[in-house]
Parts: sequence; C-alpha cells; structure tokens
Amino acid sequence: MDVDKLRHLLDRVARQQTDVSEALTELAELPFVDLPFARVDHHRTLRQGIPEVVFAQGKTSDQVVGIIAELKRRGHGVLATRLQPEHFGALKRQFPDLAVDEFGRTALQRGSVPAHRAHAKVLVVTAGTSDLPIAAEAEATLSACGIEPERVTDVGVAGLHRLLPEVERLRRAHAVIVIAGMEGALASVVGGLVSAPVIAVPTSVGYGAAFEGVAALLGMLTSCAAGVTVVNIDNGFGAAIAAVRMVDRFLVVSADEGPGGEHR
Repeated sequence: MDVDKLRHLLDRVARQQTDVSEALTELAELPFVDLPFARVDHHRTLRQGIPEVVFAQGKTSDQVVGIIAELKRRGHGVLATRLQPEHFGALKRQFPDLAVDEFGRTALQRGSVPAHRAHAKVLVVTAGTSDLPIAAEAEATLSACGIEPERVTDVGVAGLHRLLPEVERLRRAHAVIVIAGMEGALASVVGGLVSAPVIAVPTSVGYGAAFEGVAALLGMLTSCAAGVTVVNIDNGFGAAIAAVRMVDRFLVVSADEGPGGEHR
C-alpha cells in the first residue's frame, strides 16, 4: 500500500463509506506477510516511497514466483533483479504481463508512482558497450519508480571526444548515473562537468588487474571530482534508487517553491 491508497482508505472511513472493521482488515497485512520462505514487506512504500524489490539471485523459481505473486496480490508494482536463466521461463508462464528482460536480468511491472517523477530527467551513461547489462538494470529500476531514463552509450575516456557532444544533455539532468569498468575514470570526467548529483557504478568489466571491478571501485572512490557518489560493483539497481531519492527531494522542494524553483 502506498501513501495515496492509504489516504484514500482513511478518507473512505472518515466519510463512513467503509466501516472500521473493513479498514482494519486491509491494514492487517500492511507490515508484512509471512510466506514459508520470505516475509514480504508491504509497508515499504509508506516508509521509503518504493515497494519491495525481489533480488532473485540465490532464490528458486518457485520462491521468486511466490514473492511476486504476493506483491501483485496487494496491488504493488513489481521489480525483480538479478534473475537467473532458470527463472525466465517460470516468470513468463506465470506472469505474462511482466516485462522480462533477459539481457538486464530484470522483470518489471510498474505500479502507482508519484506524479512528480514523470518530470525527472536522469541520464544513464556508460563507458563501453560491455557495461550495458548494468545500465539495463539501472534503467529498469528507474522505470519501475516512474522515471523514464535517457541513455548515453560508449563514451569512455579511451575516446573522450565521443562524450563532448553530450555535455549539454548531461548538464540538463537532475542526476547522472555513470557506469564504467576498467579504471572507472569516466565518473571523474562527468563529475567535473556537471552540477547535478553523479552516482558512479564500477563494473566488473576489465582484464586481470581490474580485479573484477575493484580497480574501478577504488578509482571512483578516490575521484578528484568533488561529491561523486559511488555504489557497489555492478550495482545498477542501487545507483538508480539513489538517483530516485535525490530526485524526489529536489522535485518536491521545487514544487513547494513554485515555478521559480524548477530545474532547467
């Protein structure tokens, strides 16, 4: 249940269109529902503005299906990340309405989302084509939260001239997610060009001394561009959620300030 649904329920009670016992029945499952293998958190949207997300890695197909079925039963949107090959067929059979992306390893069905997010501008920037699966995870997460992302692909520092035509787009964004492997230098470059929040995602792309993303992670953490935020290796989901939280605060404040506070 999200804030709008809860407000609607309380309004119905206040208008005596729903009696208290019916309202209590709806609210009884709000904290969580205890399945044999998971406790599905139905209260998370009220606390965080985002429903529970299913991290599918390490779960059986039956477990992933069961958790998604419970989320859908309560009217939540659905986002599953890190799907494994054995999950795809089960999800497509059980939930034909889910958008399953085998490349990004996600499954998505958008639920109700705050209207202000439709005005958010978040760019997902990749250093190379090899970083695209992580970009796809970030984009699915943004979409699940009600933000339609824009993508800038293959603009890494090995050919920096490819990034320069995109600078104006970068500067118009409310937040920029930069995804890079190897040495991860692209995050510092973008961080030095824009005033918007930059969320850096190191990827496990690279040869031996890249240490499966550790080199990029350390490079991003020691960036000389002030204020770059860094998430874990290959964590496109975490970067997107960070961007949503930042954008939420910015757009809500801008709306309170009126047209003069609008980001341009």
